[in-house]
Amino acid sequence: MAKKRIIVVDDSEMIRNFHCYILKTAGFQVMSAVDGADALEKIYSSEEPIDMVVTDINMPNMDGYTFIERLREDEQYEEIPIIIISTEDELKDMERGYEAGANIYIVKPTEPEVMVENVRMLME
Repeated sequence: MAKKRIIVVDDSEMIRNFHCYILKTAGFQVMSAVDGADALEKIYSSEEPIDMVVTDINMPNMDGYTFIERLREDEQYEEIPIIIISTEDELKDMERGYEAGANIYIVKPTEPEVMVENVRMLME
């Protein structure tokens, strides 16, 4: 079975590398992007479709909400599992994330086991 492909989107290089490391260690194929615009460009220029998105909200150029909404407009990705991992912990932020199309909203800092558990659950 081919490895599931995940794109990690976060403007913090340290967080992005940490999340990529966790997911690669868990056996996933991982690509990364610095913001929503970069992510859309990488998704659409990739030869193989991605299977899941793990994204932050607060990013320059295109925030996570806009990125999720744009991705959900595409028929190919309207059902793709999306996890938001953000420092924003207020109910209004979570509601906006779910309204944009996220499946799960996790507040940073992220426990590696929790992230992998949620990714695996959504992949099933």
